[in-house]
Amino acid sequence: MVPHNDEVTKNLNVLGSSRGMANLGREVSLQTLFVGFGDVPCSQLISCNGVGISKTIALRMPMMDTGRVTWRGAACLTLAVVALASASGLAQNTVVGKYNGPGGCASSSCHGSIQPKQITRVAQNEYSIWAGQDRHARAYQVLSNDVSIRIAKILNLKSPPSQNQKCLACHALSVAPEMRAQSFDISDGVSCENCHGPAAGWLGPHTVKEWEARTGEQKAQLGMRDLRDLSVRTHTCLNCHVGTEEKSVDHQMIAAGHPDLTFELNLFSAVMPRHWKDSDEAAWFGTKEWAVGQGMQLRDSMQRLARRARSSAWPEYSELDCFACHHSLTAPKDSWRQESGYAGRTPGVPAWNSARFVVFRYAATETDAATAIKLESEMATLSALMGQISGDHEQVAASADRAAGFAHTLAGALNSRNYDQAFTLRVMRKISGDSSAISQQGQRAAGQAAMSLDSLFGVYKQNAKNVDEAQIKVAISGLFQQLDDPSAYNAPRFAAQMQKVSALLSAEKGSR
Repeated sequence: MVPHNDEVTKNLNVLGSSRGMANLGREVSLQTLFVGFGDVPCSQLISCNGVGISKTIALRMPMMDTGRVTWRGAACLTLAVVALASASGLAQNTVVGKYNGPGGCASSSCHGSIQPKQITRVAQNEYSIWAGQDRHARAYQVLSNDVSIRIAKILNLKSPPSQNQKCLACHALSVAPEMRAQSFDISDGVSCENCHGPAAGWLGPHTVKEWEARTGEQKAQLGMRDLRDLSVRTHTCLNCHVGTEEKSVDHQMIAAGHPDLTFELNLFSAVMPRHWKDSDEAAWFGTKEWAVGQGMQLRDSMQRLARRARSSAWPEYSELDCFACHHSLTAPKDSWRQESGYAGRTPGVPAWNSARFVVFRYAATETDAATAIKLESEMATLSALMGQISGDHEQVAASADRAAGFAHTLAGALNSRNYDQAFTLRVMRKISGDSSAISQQGQRAAGQAAMSLDSLFGVYKQNAKNVDEAQIKVAISGLFQQLDDPSAYNAPRFAAQMQKVSALLSAEKGSR
């Protein structure tokens, strides 16, 4: 990637958090390219389109320095030659190739246009949005800041963060040297091929008209991941935003200063910002994105819990509610935690972090009530096991495996169902109406509820008519204000704010 000069960097409006830029690491076999539902057990699944850029930012974005203009032109010329060679033989068997880096995408005739183009389905400004506004483009640079260097020192890493695989696994496209083309540069950060797959096999073929007629599976045979499938898209994100066996943010890393991991697909996608347009995007696609994202992150987090419970590092404290311990102390008479008690767990044992389940349950019940009941029961069992001082770690792992299976089934059902105004409003009402139970689950659960309500209401106001938008937006913003200081989180105050949201949503009639 072309480095920005200091003046351009200062002027960029860098937004929000992450969506599907999960790092593939060294997993390059074809088996890592598929996620499906059907009858495939979740344990066998992979472990592991136009959005415009604002005119103000576009005018401030001279993307290329003179040192790389020639190289970029050569890269695009090579792309054109490959495309011509592929046009007559598109059906040929092409092997998955190396990782090229984002340079081959940067030409204005490819994906580097400043303004979106209307003559094709693809806006062709995707690279410009990523390079100018997406934090993933700066993921590698973060590894050189003071906080990252301090984290490495605390963890006693033997090399700087910018050279250490523990950090590079998610902050860059860290693949084996033999998988790197000559144009590859690890300092490009989390770039195109982190999500879309190694480009050498599909770079040429994807430029010709016949490419659109290929199925997702046919494209995957060339190395391109089918991100139109929301289950695949979410799992790709979660490779870093929940973790895999090779990529893990544990309690030790958090104690050293690394942020805890949170995720909400629809909200993170909105603030990324999006550099794509979903081809099957219907009016309520955002609700589907939220629902499938919730199901997949619950499934993957349950797989992570099972994996950790069977490891030598168990117990892993990052699976617990951080702020059950790391909270501001008050006089006993003012403690809402002591007032609410320790139902189902030994007093003094931190509660399990159930944030990835507390809102998903409502979408699950709306879609497959029978499986949702089984999941509820299993999650209650798991919560009880996690709430004991010396809970049996194999029982924890087995329970988490069963919960992952139920979440997998439900995510599949959510991925195939239709969405509408009624579903969206019902789920919002159920989340906000369960204010007491959700708020008592802790700051992380409250945060997941706030993000979910924000996401769903964003979809709702975009598609419903005559929405009382202003008051509801203010009420939801009030939820985030309650989360500003995590250690001072107060469940009764958050519940009171949720009740305000609930009252407004109860009065909402949608289309009138």
